[in-house]
Amino acid sequence: MAISEVIEESAAANLHQSAKEHLKAFVERIERLEEEKAALAEDIREVFAEAKSSGFDVKALRKIIRLRKQDDRQRMEEEAMLATYMQALGMVPALG
Repeated sequence: MAISEVIEESAAANLHQSAKEHLKAFVERIERLEEEKAALAEDIREVFAEAKSSGFDVKALRKIIRLRKQDDRQRMEEEAMLATYMQALGMVPALG
């Protein structure tokens, strides 16, 4: 085996080890973030439980939170479409 081949194999092995370490670091970061996400989800469930015990409707709260995430234009378009469908199905009286 020529010296150049040995050097190439050694460099490939080092690169391979480096890639393994890099991959492991990514996986560990993702796992840590997943744990944090689970803890936050539990905190959110507890807040909803508190709101429910205070007499608030959790389903309505979830809807409001979802709507607040939307920009005004997007929310207005969704509400207009919902009103149109409800009117077409006879769920609300026709406007005008």
